Amino acid sequence: MNPTPKPRGGTTGPGAARPKSARRRSRELALQGLYEWQISRAETSVVRSHMREQDEFSKCDSAMFDALLQGCIEQAPALDGLLTPHLDRPIAELSPIEHGVLLIGLYELQHCVDVPYRVAINEAVELAKSFGGTDGHKYVNGVLDKAAVDLRPVEVAAQRLARSAPRGE
Repeated sequence: MNPTPKPRGGTTGPGAARPKSARRRSRELALQGLYEWQISRAETSVVRSHMREQDEFSKCDSAMFDALLQGCIEQAPALDGLLTPHLDRPIAELSPIEHGVLLIGLYELQHCVDVPYRVAINEAVELAKSFGGTDGHKYVNGVLDKAAVDLRPVEVAAQRLARSAPRGE
């Protein structure tokens, strides 16, 4: 069983959702695949095949999907090692959705240097809002903010410096 996103508000007006990008769809499908993998422990090829059968698959960036799914599964122990210092509980106590979102966020922070760290974190937060528990997105944001300092120290420092600089001078 794959988790499905929760409906979010109306479809018109200023709060209306924009069409999803191919990259966002890739992240969503990778999360669903990670959920399946965590629950069933099926082989990566089986999970990949199930996800490719989804109606939405044709609208995603398949190369990104493959990289996220394969990378997160193959590197799960190493990613968990990076995650552990920033958690307030054992990994086994995370919901499969939170764990999957955190794996994707960490994978992007570590391997997708073309994606700014704030974008990687924001995309993970959006996944947690769509698929996770009520306040899971806040937890994901806090954990990934801390992990970004370890994984992208120069980028984080530059961003913080830019935010603290006086404006208009």
